[in-house]
Amino acid sequence: MANIDFMLDPGWPFLRQTPDEALKEQAARKYDNKSHTWVPDPTEGFVIASISVQEGNNLSLTMPDGSQKKMQKDDCQEINPAKFEKTEDMSNLTFLNEASVLHNLRQRYYSMMIYTYSGLFCVFINPYKMLPIYTDSVANMYIGKRRSEMPPHLFAVSDEAYRNMIHDQENQSMLITGESGAGKTENTKKVIAYFARIGSNNKTANTDGKKSVRFKDLGESSLEDQIVQANPAIEAFGNGATTRNYNSSRYGKFIRIHFNKKGKLVGGDIEHYLLEKSRVIKQAPGERSYHIFYQIMTQKKLRERYQLVEDIRKYNSVSQAEITVPGMDDKEEFRITDNAFDVMGFSDREKDDLYKACAAIMHLMCSKFKQKPREEQAEVDDMEAPTRACRLFGSDPDIFVNALTRPRIKVGTEWVNKGQNLQQVDWAVGALSKAIYARMFTWLIKRVNVTLQANLEDSENYIGVLDIAGFEIFDRNSFEQLWINFVNEKLQQFFNHHMFVLEQEEYQRENIEWTFIDFGLDLQTCIELIEKPLGIVSMLDEECIVPKASDHTYVEKLINQHLGKHPNFQKPKPPKGTQAEAHFAIVHYAGTVRYNADQWLDKNKDPLNDSAVAVLKTGDKNGLMFKIWEDYMTDVDREENASRGKAAQPIKKKGKSASFLTVSTMYRESLSSLMNMLHSTHPHFIRCIIPNERKKCGLVDAPLVLNQLTCNGVLEGIRICRKGFPNRLVYPEFRFRYAILAADEASVADAAEASQKMLARLSKENKINVDSYKTGSTKVFFRAGMLARMEELRDEAIAKIMVKFQCAARHYLGQCEYKRRLDQEDSFVVIQENIRKWTKLRAWPWYRLYTRLKPMLKGMRSNAEVEALERKVKDLEEANKAEEDLKKKLADDLRAKIDEFEEMKASLERERMLMTRRNCEIDELNKSVKEETEKVEEWSRKAKELERDNAREKKEADERERRLQMEKDAEEAKNRVILEKLNTDLKTLQSDHERMIIARKNQEHANAELMDRFDILQDKFIRADEQRNKMREDYDTMEEKFLTENRHKDELAKANKRLENQLRQLRTLLENSEKDKHSFDLDNKKREEVIMDLKSKATHDANLITKLQVNIRRLIQRIEELEEELDEERKLRMKNERRKQELETDLDSVSRQMEEAHGELSAQQHLNKIRAEELSNLQRELQKRNLNAETYIADLCSMQYVTVNNLRNLSQQAASLESEANRVLDARKSMSNGFNLPQVYIQEEE
Repeated sequence: MANIDFMLDPGWPFLRQTPDEALKEQAARKYDNKSHTWVPDPTEGFVIASISVQEGNNLSLTMPDGSQKKMQKDDCQEINPAKFEKTEDMSNLTFLNEASVLHNLRQRYYSMMIYTYSGLFCVFINPYKMLPIYTDSVANMYIGKRRSEMPPHLFAVSDEAYRNMIHDQENQSMLITGESGAGKTENTKKVIAYFARIGSNNKTANTDGKKSVRFKDLGESSLEDQIVQANPAIEAFGNGATTRNYNSSRYGKFIRIHFNKKGKLVGGDIEHYLLEKSRVIKQAPGERSYHIFYQIMTQKKLRERYQLVEDIRKYNSVSQAEITVPGMDDKEEFRITDNAFDVMGFSDREKDDLYKACAAIMHLMCSKFKQKPREEQAEVDDMEAPTRACRLFGSDPDIFVNALTRPRIKVGTEWVNKGQNLQQVDWAVGALSKAIYARMFTWLIKRVNVTLQANLEDSENYIGVLDIAGFEIFDRNSFEQLWINFVNEKLQQFFNHHMFVLEQEEYQRENIEWTFIDFGLDLQTCIELIEKPLGIVSMLDEECIVPKASDHTYVEKLINQHLGKHPNFQKPKPPKGTQAEAHFAIVHYAGTVRYNADQWLDKNKDPLNDSAVAVLKTGDKNGLMFKIWEDYMTDVDREENASRGKAAQPIKKKGKSASFLTVSTMYRESLSSLMNMLHSTHPHFIRCIIPNERKKCGLVDAPLVLNQLTCNGVLEGIRICRKGFPNRLVYPEFRFRYAILAADEASVADAAEASQKMLARLSKENKINVDSYKTGSTKVFFRAGMLARMEELRDEAIAKIMVKFQCAARHYLGQCEYKRRLDQEDSFVVIQENIRKWTKLRAWPWYRLYTRLKPMLKGMRSNAEVEALERKVKDLEEANKAEEDLKKKLADDLRAKIDEFEEMKASLERERMLMTRRNCEIDELNKSVKEETEKVEEWSRKAKELERDNAREKKEADERERRLQMEKDAEEAKNRVILEKLNTDLKTLQSDHERMIIARKNQEHANAELMDRFDILQDKFIRADEQRNKMREDYDTMEEKFLTENRHKDELAKANKRLENQLRQLRTLLENSEKDKHSFDLDNKKREEVIMDLKSKATHDANLITKLQVNIRRLIQRIEELEEELDEERKLRMKNERRKQELETDLDSVSRQMEEAHGELSAQQHLNKIRAEELSNLQRELQKRNLNAETYIADLCSMQYVTVNNLRNLSQQAASLESEANRVLDARKSMSNGFNLPQVYIQEEE
């Protein structure tokens, strides 16, 4: 039940319905899951139709528009019960199908509940409007809460990642993925703000609740503010407007937020990937360049300082399409950007350099050149724009223009000036502008990291947040779209591998009963098409070094290599509407994309004018332009470094290696680094969905959403979450944390045996279900939600222990109070007895004499002695009291130290047992590593043997070639003898040659037809195989129904037998009871009718079973026929394959074996690396155990503090009662003084 304060928050209606609203909606639903069904619809995805008549598998349906339609039951999808309307976790759905998932997401989206759990990950649908669900008050709701306690939200996933990092001491990652425009960037900003808030060291943070999670304008910037403000600072330079997203990230970033051991924020850093440089100089229709250009143009002072005119249309490089964005105020955005730079600690010089470089690019792209008449040489047409650009660059304009039009190149050992035509100069200007912007962006990221990495030496773990451009399908898709889509393909493969493959492999390693499920989501074929040897990227790199290569030759080689041979490479369809021409198409997971390969070679080589770069490096050494080009080595720099000798060799090596790297190579290396980083973390997935392409709130394009759900693996993720065991704990950790639930069983020495006994006891007590967990070799596996249940049981057990402890303490204090009251009562009796004695003695003459003499005897004593004695008595009493207090305090300290010693001794014993266990595991791992090393050596030996075999076969091939050469020489000698005869037959041979050419063409045509026929037969074989699988599934379904009917028949037979026994009893009673004959006759008739009904039902069931058996026999017969056809197809295919294998050469076979051997060797080396990482992880886990012990001791200390407070309160109550007793004693003393009691023995309470 939610806290009432939560429900009063303005954001709560967008997170969860009230129970009354949910019941009202469920009651108002006009359809049920028995008389209605989901029917596919091309527009709405699925619609609800009423079932009019059902005959077996045939349904007569009434559509929503009143029309009638007949469909097969298998083509429809079942509707979930009403209680699952707008469910928060779709893994709870009774009927898991596309229609139910789409309906649930659509209904929640209409209510603006945009977050929904889908098994282990969260689905987000872009609302296209602001919602009050990211405020401080909402963030406070989720801090420290379990996922099951709160509605679905980005903050819930973030908090889970943070708690996992603290508890498991393992790096976490948040992968926010989806298509362009789905809301990834905004979610990334909210995640970072949440982590900055939860890890903040500022104890006076604002918690009043209604402000959004954003930067607070404080006097001094804190680390939390800097991490939050890093995003807007970088967004201005890295985000632009596209047709699908007005604030699209045109680069990828992986933001790592670092925390110390206590979970406090210590810093961060940012890695960036795939900046779209071409957007600096060129934009497609409906798009805009990077935001910073338009923000600068809104500032009058900056325009005057940088000599920019007010009309941005004068600068063609940033005004080719849109110049404004709906809903975005560029002037306000500049204020936010500039403020973010201040928070990040940028100086005025650094900010000015960034703005100046952007303005310089705008001026540079306005430079105009013209072609000299009758010369292959270009010259500047107007010096105004280059002069303004060079003033901002800090360079000489004349030298710079000369470097563009006549760059210096080295020919042999001499330097010459090479003339450039107009096209070459324009290309050089554009390439230089893109390079300046890209290097400026890299410098900006590094500068931000300098601010965020101030205290990273205290970092213990980090949480990484990935925000990268989503999958893109534009009218014109070029080199940039290929890499963006390839990255998304890799990320989707990582998601599939983590969710489906690794999960199931873990079950098999742990010997858990599990049938491997193939969800058909392997994207490796598409990835290999792009990145493997002879793939798209590899062939592009090769083409970049081939002389006279062009984009046309590259496309031709691609088509010859892959068209018709690779399932993911296709011929593009003709363009429609505004689509551009395409040269080839690739089938990605999100759809088929048509690619245009124009300028791919130039984009991949990314050539720069070294002379122009050298001019830019001559500026101010402290300026931005020199810093961004400092590591770039021109040919002149390399020659100077070579002349300096060995001291400059490292710089030379760096420059040389960089000069030979293509753009694809750099992209591939950065992507490999990203994937390695993700594999080293525990990922959490946020799947962002774009509801429509019109950017309209509340509108759901069902086909678009269904395609994204299918491509993102949402349904498969739910299925494996429901079938699998997503949570797991190693045995020692499970026993340590949940020993409180079964203390006797947890005392077993072996952790695995103890854990299994603990689970068995919990199952026996019906606290958990037997099917909700599985025990593996080293871990306990739980189904979804069961770990939360275990935590609830643990909290309940701790609460019960605390209640018992409080009861024992109250019982002890009560006994003390009871004893004090008894002593007080005894004191009252003594007082009463003395008073009675005094009443008897007061009339006795001797007592009167005694009372008269006593004062006289006392008067003889000196008052000084009396006072001294009284002081001495008082001092002795105080000393006695101090000694008693000291004794009591020392006894308490001694007991506390003894308890602490016993606790530390027990903890040390547990840690010693864990250490012994870990040492055994490390020994096993060392043994495994040794075995793997031996296997690697064995593979190396086999590889060497293969190399020797290859060398031997090569030698044999050389020998055959030599023999053929000798035979050829002999044949040539023979030909010289008959040369004259051949000359006379020349015409005949020419005609024969022509006929052979014709025959060769016919043979090639026949081979092509044979290959086409082979492809057709292969498709037919695949379809037959699919049909056979479907028939097998139908057979399994019919067999299951048959077994169900058999069980039902047995139950009917048992019921019939029971009724017959009852009938016999009734007849016996009828003979013995003549008086109730009429009543028994009526009962007998009723029971006979029931028996007849059951017999008729049994007969009907038997007939149905007979029909099912007939259908099964028909299906079996059909399967056999299909198997015969399949065998024929296989024979034909094998015949074609043998024909194909005869055409392959022995050299290809040997090469393939060598590649396989090298691949296996690489895989084995990678496996050894993983083993080493696991060994280091085990060592880290030992440290983690120590941290858990400290946490447990801290919890006990907090419990002790609460107990001490309770005892202190009880002590105060005891003190008040003691004061009351003292008042009674004072009253007794006053009575004694008032009546001049004799000195008798009076007992007092100690």
